[in-house]
Amino acid sequence: MPSQVQYIKSAVFPEDYPQTKLPEIAFAGRSNAGKSSLINLICNSQVAHVSKQPGKTRLLSFFDVRAKYILVDMPGYGFSKRSGDEQRNWEGMVETYIQKRPQLKGLVLVMDVRRDWTEDEEMIKVYTEKMGIPLMVALTKSDKVSKSEMTQRLNSIRKKTGLSALFAVSNLKKMGYEELEDYLYKSWVRGTS
Repeated sequence: MPSQVQYIKSAVFPEDYPQTKLPEIAFAGRSNAGKSSLINLICNSQVAHVSKQPGKTRLLSFFDVRAKYILVDMPGYGFSKRSGDEQRNWEGMVETYIQKRPQLKGLVLVMDVRRDWTEDEEMIKVYTEKMGIPLMVALTKSDKVSKSEMTQRLNSIRKKTGLSALFAVSNLKKMGYEELEDYLYKSWVRGTS
């Protein structure tokens, strides 16, 4: 798929969000989950900055994807070197965006397949449910585990969360991302236009 993705802008406050009516899909995840790499894979372009140091994304970054929807790259969470103030600012920025952006049609929670579902992920699930925002989970780095282990991980998270939209993806092997984007497009983007 040719890259037709354009960076629009980055923002913190609602008054600075881009003025657009296109549906928005937000991507959230732990700082080292491979979120930026997955976004680049979906966009077929190096739009999101991939850093060897986790926690580099500090703003909400908005990208126009083929004039069909806006992809929003949210700052990673769970980066322990951030101060308490920074962590509170992150929570405030993310909560404000989720609360005040009617264009938001769904949130993709990006998770390293080798990590367990923690309080952080549960908090995001509960919050999106409360706000009526659909949630999907992208399990990255699926090339790092065997097929049987991947099946176990998918089943475990499905059982623990009750979520049905779970996708195993590998940025390295370029697997699973097309199915993920197909789902979000058909369920969240096209379903709202």
